[in-house]
Amino acid sequence: MKKVVVLGTGTMALGIAAGFISRGYGVILLGRNVERAKSTIPEIIALAKGLSSGLISTDQIQTGAIEDWSDWSDVALVLETVTENLALKQTIFASLDKRVPTHIPIGSNSSGFPISQISQSLKTAQRMFNMHYFMPAHIVPLVEVVLGKVSDPSLAKKVCELFEETGKKPVLVNQDIPGFLANRIQHALMREALALVNDGIATPEDVDTAVRYSFGFRYAAVGPMTQKEISGWEGMAIAAKEIYPSLSNNTEISPCLNKILKEKKFGIKSKEGFRTWSEEEASEMKRKYEKRLKAAFDVLQIEPD
Repeated sequence: MKKVVVLGTGTMALGIAAGFISRGYGVILLGRNVERAKSTIPEIIALAKGLSSGLISTDQIQTGAIEDWSDWSDVALVLETVTENLALKQTIFASLDKRVPTHIPIGSNSSGFPISQISQSLKTAQRMFNMHYFMPAHIVPLVEVVLGKVSDPSLAKKVCELFEETGKKPVLVNQDIPGFLANRIQHALMREALALVNDGIATPEDVDTAVRYSFGFRYAAVGPMTQKEISGWEGMAIAAKEIYPSLSNNTEISPCLNKILKEKKFGIKSKEGFRTWSEEEASEMKRKYEKRLKAAFDVLQIEPD
């Protein structure tokens, strides 16, 4: 059985582990707290069973301590998912640099710290990459494989092939720019959405409706580049000349977002963001969100690109 080592015991780690287990891989889940790592096994199994009709077994999971693990036999990949703390990640990678056999690629799920910074000055930095999942990791197909300054492009392609074998949709990002690929596009959209709300042009609810039932609806079928190949680039270019000059080019957080952040309104986790959330409403929205994601995932599997 091929194995993947996942470092960390948070939400992302559990989803990533479940994805590999559902595809027949073994997972070695390593934590700073071994008891915490062991306690996650039932949740990982439950997530994996939701992804596969095949046999899922606890025999596919081993647990251990990050600093002590030494068995790398049959390991195809090592993936770090610990909290977003640069010093902590650098310490872990420095240890992995010495302990993990040099043929095994090592990745970080960090969305904020580039792999060039995490692996700076390490001897085997060429086999290190950002391997960035999106939450919930067991459902969302995308994984960004991001090259650092000294990362080996040929090894990165093999990592992409491994993700493809496990049902993911990897993209190769050739430079570790801030936000990588998907988050840059996502933040461009959010900047304009928040500007429209801030200026009183639309409500948050209407922004959601406009995105979900127009271009967001189409993007579930094809991406933005292919959609314009279908509709025609000349129409897009004509509209762009009119629209581009009026788009937001803010380089700071929108005032309407700053306001709710100062009021400690963080969304569902604090029961209030741009709107208030009761326990029942929050639970129902999370249920709908995951159900819709699974439905979209199923549609994408019917006729892949």
